[in-house]
Amino acid sequence: MNSPAPWRRWHSLLARRLCDAGWSVRADLGPTVPRGALDRLLALEARRFGGSLATRDAPPAELVDGPGTGDAVVYLTTGADMVPTATPTFRLTINGHSDLAGGLAQVLRTGDLPELTLWLDDRAVLSARPMLSDRLWLSRMCDEILAGAVGLVESGLKRWQAGLLEPMEAPGMSPSTPSLMRYYLPNLVAQGARRAVAKLGSRRPFYWQVAYRPARPGIDPLSPGLGNAPFTVLPDDGTRFYADPFVIARSGGVFLFVEEFPYSLGRGIISVSQLASDGTFGTPREVLREPHHLSYPQVFEQEGDVFMLPESGGANQLVLYRAEEFPHRWARDTVLLDGVDVNDATVVSREGAYYLIGTERLGPGSASDRMVVYHSPTLRGPWTPHPLNPILIDRAGARPGGAVLKQDGRLWLKVQDGSTAYGGGLGLREIIDLNVHNVRFGPVVPIAMGTAWHRTGIHTLNIDEEWEVVDSAG
Repeated sequence: MNSPAPWRRWHSLLARRLCDAGWSVRADLGPTVPRGALDRLLALEARRFGGSLATRDAPPAELVDGPGTGDAVVYLTTGADMVPTATPTFRLTINGHSDLAGGLAQVLRTGDLPELTLWLDDRAVLSARPMLSDRLWLSRMCDEILAGAVGLVESGLKRWQAGLLEPMEAPGMSPSTPSLMRYYLPNLVAQGARRAVAKLGSRRPFYWQVAYRPARPGIDPLSPGLGNAPFTVLPDDGTRFYADPFVIARSGGVFLFVEEFPYSLGRGIISVSQLASDGTFGTPREVLREPHHLSYPQVFEQEGDVFMLPESGGANQLVLYRAEEFPHRWARDTVLLDGVDVNDATVVSREGAYYLIGTERLGPGSASDRMVVYHSPTLRGPWTPHPLNPILIDRAGARPGGAVLKQDGRLWLKVQDGSTAYGGGLGLREIIDLNVHNVRFGPVVPIAMGTAWHRTGIHTLNIDEEWEVVDSAG
């Protein structure tokens, strides 16, 4: 790792992760660089937040052992010219800028979302689109962008080692570097005003709604949409909301599982409603509660048993539950993953093996843009992380938004689009390759809302043979 610019916390995070992945890492530092606008602004915000991934840091002493030659160089430049070398050299650009401050300034100046590019020598080979959940504070923006940068370098090196990197269309490079200091304060004022207006207009701290309707014959994966048939909203009493709907037919009944979030409790539980004879779902009844947040109650059958795999990323575990008395009594069956913050992990069975596709939060980064895959010969494990993890960094196509769609012998993953906001949209991506050696997806095909859904977006969509369920921010 060659750094002619200041060593920052994200560099240390990257070095640790590469070491954990089996790489031998050495840091080759340049001369001390004076503090610039980025450092001064981060120091100002540190009084409120503490440090960020962009904060200056000291590299681990064991990594600094003088010049040498390795299999590859990761050039952590922030504006300096890259030194030519015969060794394969990777570098990053952010929105057309090779320096972090310039890339951040470009985001603030134009309002564009971050676009990261990994270059191998003079060829663009991989890209990342980190999610920005907070555009108000520079520290928070840096955390999400630089967590994405760490993932992009990790993925690039693994794919290069496996011979899977291919040149891509190179993005345009900016001929000049905008001033970060010039655009920081106007952005702070504008984003602060938007946040204040949003809070004044909100009747609840946050709010989601679930809705349902009879299922259509099928979705066209090449041009998906909700169409015009109206949905019926699952009512709530104002002291809670419902989200993440999954529907399953069993024992002559139809059951709607949801995340229930009572505001007084401050975390999610899992509840279920059974379809009544009049074709409506009534008030959901609690079926599963843990000391931590639960959501995304993915329910499915296997060999006569019914299982539930809810999200429990806040507990750093992924636990499989089995119905002891369906649908109201569930028991912990197996801890599938431990020590990882995996979100909305979705089960896929393919060619005699099982896969989990979800997103994994890295440090202070986003929980919605870093896709990881795990594989196992059986549902209960053992589960092994895919050697190419993270598979991709994409705010518009990484986090699952429902069970995999199987149609005409092809598999389609529903993915959340967080480009404008969390829960802002949903799309389909075809699963082209999914095996222990490689994972490839087709492009995201957005799911159009049509006139059927008059909300701010789509967050989850699930369909069984008779019913279709959806949710979004209220």
